Amino acid sequence: MKMAIQQLQKHRKDGMPIDEFVQLDAVKKRNSDIRDVSPMHVTGHCTIGSQQITCSLRLEGKLILPCARTWEDVDFPIDIESVEIFSWSEKDRGSKDDNVHFVEAETIDLQPILEELILLEIPIQVFKDDADQAVIKGGEDWSYSTDEQVEAEKEAAPPKPDPRLADLAKYFDQSDE
Repeated sequence: MKMAIQQLQKHRKDGMPIDEFVQLDAVKKRNSDIRDVSPMHVTGHCTIGSQQITCSLRLEGKLILPCARTWEDVDFPIDIESVEIFSWSEKDRGSKDDNVHFVEAETIDLQPILEELILLEIPIQVFKDDADQAVIKGGEDWSYSTDEQVEAEKEAAPPKPDPRLADLAKYFDQSDE
């Protein structure tokens, strides 16, 4: 989603509305957890000044992420609102504000900013609605059990002596001769 600064100057009086669908498949390369990205609906309004453009953006769409328990696909809705400032003024070049982007060429490319906004929205873990009821079976050399099952097995099993203290137990079993 690129905009030429010269073309934006035409909208200086009233600003420029934005209403587009953008496909951001490059996000999948930057985060391997993302399985699929729907077309993102970008809406907003850009106000054009002499040395900068201020864009109020809203990004809506859907990601497909893996469930942290079952590894099944989970629909994760995205609804982001952000204000981004693009400046070509030399005084803004050293700005420490994260929302100010210095423009070096004659075009403004919104795609990297939109990708970054999506990446920041992704949670560490996503759970499917019925992930708690999912039956997870064990495999070769591993098994799955809940905390309650582990506690029940501990109570049912006879106490085992510590193998480090087995020789000490033998010492007390010897009769005094």
